[in-house]
Amino acid sequence: MVKVLVSGYGVIGQRLADGVAMQKDMELIGVVDAVPTLTVQTLREKGMPYKLFAANDDAAKKFDSVSIPVSGTMTDILPEADIVLDASPGGIGAKNKKLYLKHGNKAVFQGGETDEIANVFFHGYANYEEGLNQDFLKLTSCNTTGLIRTIDCLDREVGVERVAITIVRRVADPGDYHRGIVNALQVDKAPNHQAVDLMNIMPHVEATGLLVHAPITHGHFISVLATPKADLSIEQAKKIFSSHERIRLISIQQGFLGNASIFKYARDLGKPRGDIYEVPVWEDTIVKSGRDIMFGIHIPQESVTIPESIDAIRAAMGMETDRLKAVKKTNQYLGLPYWK
Repeated sequence: MVKVLVSGYGVIGQRLADGVAMQKDMELIGVVDAVPTLTVQTLREKGMPYKLFAANDDAAKKFDSVSIPVSGTMTDILPEADIVLDASPGGIGAKNKKLYLKHGNKAVFQGGETDEIANVFFHGYANYEEGLNQDFLKLTSCNTTGLIRTIDCLDREVGVERVAITIVRRVADPGDYHRGIVNALQVDKAPNHQAVDLMNIMPHVEATGLLVHAPITHGHFISVLATPKADLSIEQAKKIFSSHERIRLISIQQGFLGNASIFKYARDLGKPRGDIYEVPVWEDTIVKSGRDIMFGIHIPQESVTIPESIDAIRAAMGMETDRLKAVKKTNQYLGLPYWK
């Protein structure tokens, strides 16, 4: 049983903890945080289903001042951990890495850290083998994770020469106030990092893209224009997407009018926090222009990287050397694909 510690119990960390707790071949030994945020307070009000460890002695005092029980500090629990899923705020992971090196822990970092922090820039489907038995892995961002799922899916079937993407990016997560109250779109300089990151993971595919920030919170939208190496019909594309356990075909006719429809659907299903792990692809948007194929996908930014993070544990710990067996096991424990 692989022992996993989650460092940073925020937007991603709480979801990582839940995801690991669902894996029958892993043990979540605790979560780490530094301040009594609302998220940590809800952990207490749920009856402390996970052991909480303070990031340091000062953090322990903060928790004590508001009567949140802790089971020790991060340095107390690190010797027991085989691997750490680091979901700390950007930049903190680099500081934590020194502790992981000291205590002999492997670690998986989220997309907010610099690429230099890890041995491998990792994606469960696209380059699982490169992560095998590595000490430090870094996940791709939420947009890049979902994008690579769809491109890798097509690439393994017919090959993909190049990709051009346009991302309509949510400006903040639900509950965030630090971005302000906005009524505008903001354009980033091209190419966006997601296209560059895709080429890092899949160097044989030429990619570029635009990114526009939008005043929304529930998910990103990516318009993808892909050039396959072989002619691909719309029906063939649908079949390929449908075969993937982390991609779901949806339609406007079903009532999926946009990002809010997907979020409401997840809540109506009773999904915690309205989370889904899959990437929805609107079949209404799958069209062709010559040999190029175009489609639109939804990225549930708070939860989409959780499956690939768990894949990273399997790779780094050498739990499974076969890529398809590894992702299959992660999907099985997460309940994917529940819609089939």
